[in-house]
Amino acid sequence: MGLLMWIAIDGIHITFAADTVLSGELGAAAFSTPAVDVGAVVEHDADHFNLGEILPLGSVIPFACMLLSIALLPLLAPEFWHHHFAKVSAFSAAMLAVPFLVVYRGLAFYEILHILLADYIPFIVLLWALYTVSGGILLRGTLRGTPVVNTTLLVIGTVLASWMGTTGAAMLLIRPFLRANSYRKSRTFMVVFFIFLVANIGGSLTPLGDPPLFLGFLHGVSFFWTFNILPHMVLVATVLLVVYFFLDLNFYRKEAPEGPPDDGVKVPLRLDGTHNFLFLLGIVGAVLVSGIVDWGEINTLGVHRAAQDWARDGFLILMGVLSLVTTSFKIRDDNDFTWFPIVEVAYLFVGIFITMVPCLLILKAGPKGELAFLINSVTEPVHYFFVTGILSAFLDNAPTYLTFFNTALGSFYPGMAESAAVDLLMTENAIFLKAISTAAVFFGAFSYIGNAPNFMVRSIAEEAGTPMPSFFGYMFKYSIVFLAPTFVVMALLFF
Repeated sequence: MGLLMWIAIDGIHITFAADTVLSGELGAAAFSTPAVDVGAVVEHDADHFNLGEILPLGSVIPFACMLLSIALLPLLAPEFWHHHFAKVSAFSAAMLAVPFLVVYRGLAFYEILHILLADYIPFIVLLWALYTVSGGILLRGTLRGTPVVNTTLLVIGTVLASWMGTTGAAMLLIRPFLRANSYRKSRTFMVVFFIFLVANIGGSLTPLGDPPLFLGFLHGVSFFWTFNILPHMVLVATVLLVVYFFLDLNFYRKEAPEGPPDDGVKVPLRLDGTHNFLFLLGIVGAVLVSGIVDWGEINTLGVHRAAQDWARDGFLILMGVLSLVTTSFKIRDDNDFTWFPIVEVAYLFVGIFITMVPCLLILKAGPKGELAFLINSVTEPVHYFFVTGILSAFLDNAPTYLTFFNTALGSFYPGMAESAAVDLLMTENAIFLKAISTAAVFFGAFSYIGNAPNFMVRSIAEEAGTPMPSFFGYMFKYSIVFLAPTFVVMALLFF
């Protein structure tokens, strides 16, 4: 989910009194845990209680409903979806929150509040800041989307993504990319490959690129270790770029055999609003610094969050506000800037984050949760690659990365201090860490919800008049066709 959308999942400390928790016998069937006296468990070991160990698989039903709504309603009822997507998101969130709170009360309140304060707020603040600042940078001039120009733009975005985050690179380049190809008839595949490369795969070389790698950095993986997956990234990116070039060339020859339209006026390329690059640099720097310094914690209604994280969020808001104040409205108008894409993401992802709570808790419980069969079956590098990847495509890839990162540490170095274990994982068993890292980043491209910028790029493209495939259309027409074979080849070669 770009640099940026990183989510630090630490041990959960439950401080609620036992009498604030009800056992499952009073809740909905999906949350029923009649064999467990939750109150007694919490009272006995409050500091180490993990709700994921008792949650049933039925508790993921609201999340499944949320995904199906995103997948089917824009296709079956587009007018309804366009006007009521926020209500659908709220309804899905209520499907989870109401029975969850009734059954587990204080524990449920804590988990929902935790994901909102520690995960959703930094996620949407970061996206808003990047969206606002990048919307103030305008590329003017004559730029026509030929296969060579388009492929060059994709290469530039892929390289930038590792250094300014997938979200930052995607938001910076998607509008110039769309304008350059506005005269083309077939544009959908262009945006899809933009999502593949710029919004996901390009962010695999540094912890600044994508949230999972930043989490690894916070847990002891050295900053430049991720360059070990350069061969994986080069292979996948090269295959996709070559495929894209020939696809684009084929459509280009059919649509414009004489080349792009020429009105006789050649306007030199130039950038307006370049001062916004300072704000982008400030955003990247703030995220990086927040992962290095330690200013203590702030307790908000029982949720402990690092003070530097609150400071980072405040600084990101400041960057966005300064961009709005210092950039002329004409630049944003000429850039076709509107607030709808970020508003859509804000509404939909609050529903996704809330309904995702049981999924993440069950995963975090590891071999003690309902997905124990899955966790226990992950033993070989190729297993780590595909299981981490498939889950990252539909869940938040940051906690998924951390789940299997910890699984590997526990499997190879049980009882060892994390710092020493991570050093050994980077050397003795580096292939496992490579499998986890590449999967968490690459598979973010597999669905619209696999990584935050995917949805934003889609929304911006649709607003600019480029038709985009549905949720399932994206996967069956593009991800399975182009990404799945590439990932299989990579796995065979490296894992």
